[in-house]
Amino acid sequence: MSDLTTLLEVGGPVVALGGGAAYARVKHPAAYWSTVGLPVSTVRLLSSYGSVMEACGLTVAPSRLRIFAVKAMTQREVRPVPPRRGIIRPTLTGLKLRLRLAPGQEPADIAASAERLRHAWGVHSAYVTTVKPGVVELRLVGYDVLRRVRMPRKAAGGFLKVPVALREDATPFIRDYRAIPHQLTLGATLSGKSMYLRHLIAGLARQPVALVGIDCKRGVELAPFAPRLSALATDPDQAAELLPTLVKEMEDRYDLIRARQGIAPDTPDEEITSDIWGLPEDERPVPVVLFVDEVAELFLVATKKDEERRDEMVTQLIRLAQLGRAAGIYLEVCGQRFGAELGKGATMLRAQLTGRVCHRVNDEASAKMALGDIAPEAVHAACSIAPERPGLAVAGDTSGGWSRIRTPYLSLGDAAETCQESAHMVPDLAALKPFRPNVPVRPVEDAAPVVLAHPVTD
Repeated sequence: MSDLTTLLEVGGPVVALGGGAAYARVKHPAAYWSTVGLPVSTVRLLSSYGSVMEACGLTVAPSRLRIFAVKAMTQREVRPVPPRRGIIRPTLTGLKLRLRLAPGQEPADIAASAERLRHAWGVHSAYVTTVKPGVVELRLVGYDVLRRVRMPRKAAGGFLKVPVALREDATPFIRDYRAIPHQLTLGATLSGKSMYLRHLIAGLARQPVALVGIDCKRGVELAPFAPRLSALATDPDQAAELLPTLVKEMEDRYDLIRARQGIAPDTPDEEITSDIWGLPEDERPVPVVLFVDEVAELFLVATKKDEERRDEMVTQLIRLAQLGRAAGIYLEVCGQRFGAELGKGATMLRAQLTGRVCHRVNDEASAKMALGDIAPEAVHAACSIAPERPGLAVAGDTSGGWSRIRTPYLSLGDAAETCQESAHMVPDLAALKPFRPNVPVRPVEDAAPVVLAHPVTD
C-alpha cells in the first residue's frame, strides 16, 4: 500500500506536467516550442546529424587525406562526410543553421531532402535558401505558424513596402511596390481578400502616397477608407471618368521626365533618368497606388454602349499597367474571380501584373488564371485551401517562386481609424480633386492616438 501511495505521489506531478505540455502544444504552440520543442529538436539534431545526412544521401566519400589521417590516428571506420554544420541559432518559431556543401553537392540536393529532415528532427517544416556559393541556410520551423499568425515585431517595412502577411517559413511577406509594381489578388467571399486589402491600405496610409480606389460594389469595401483616398469611384460610370484622368496624369509625368532628359552636355550621368525616381526630390511627383476591387465588374456589359465603355476602360487599365511603373503609378487589381471569358483584354491585363496572390477561389480556372502561367504546381496548393482558414493564400510572382502566406486579423474599425488619422497626408493632386470623396476630416490635434496590438489570426 505504501508503494502505491509513493507511486501516486510521484506519478501525479508527471501526469500533470505531461498534460500541461500537451495542452500548451495545441493552444500555445509558441510557448511550447520555446520550452519543450526547441531543446528536444536541438538534441535530436546534434545526436543524429551524421546518420540522418547519410540516410538522406547527403554525404560524400571522404578525401584521401582524411582517410589517411583517420587510419593513422585511430582504428575506427572511415565514414562518408556530411555537409559541414555551422552554429545552431534558435528563433522564436524554430531554429536555423548554415551548411557548407560537400564537393559535388548543390542546394537542390538539400532541398529535395527537406521533408526527410523535418521528420527526422521532429519539426513542422524545413526550408533551404542559398546564402552564397557552397553555403546554404537550413531553416527549421517548429510549429504551424499559419494557424495563429503573429507578425514579427521587426518586420522590415519602408517607403512603398508593407508587411502584409506571414509566410509559412515564419518570414514576413512584404508587398514592395518598387520591386513588384502591379499585382493581381483573387479570393472568393470570406476568403480573406478584404483583410489583405485592409493591411495594404492601412500600411500605405501613413506614407506620402496618393491612394486611389475603384470599388464597383457601391464603395462598400473602400468607402471606410475614404478620408485617406485621393479619389474614389463606386460604379463603372465613375470609373470610366477616373481612369482617363489617371492616364492623363501618367502622360504628364512622362512629359516631366522627358523635359528633364533634355540635357546639356555637361549634365552628370546620375541626373539622367527614365523614371520619376531619378528626378530631384523637390520635382518628383508623389507615387499613386490604384486599388481596383471587383475588377470583373469593369468587364461586364449589358448593352452595346456598355461594351464600348468596357473596352475603353480595359484599354486604359492595360496602359497604366504597361507604362505606369516609370511614372510612379502602381496597380492592385482584386476580384473574386478572373478568367479569359471576362472578355477582350483580360489575358493582356493579367500579363502585366507581376505579383499574384490567390486566396481560396470557387473554381480552378481562377486559380489557373492567377498562378498557372508562373508556377503551375502552385495551382493545386491554391485549390486545396480550406474554408476554415480565412486569410490563407498562395503568393507568387513571374520569377516562378511561390509560397503559402496568411494575413493576420485587422478589424475594419482599426483600418478606418488609421486612414482617418492619416487624412492630413492626402497629397495635393489637382487632377484628382474632382474625384475626392466628400468626407469630414478631423483636425490632427483632436485625433486620439491608436495603439494597435500585435495582430493575431485565429
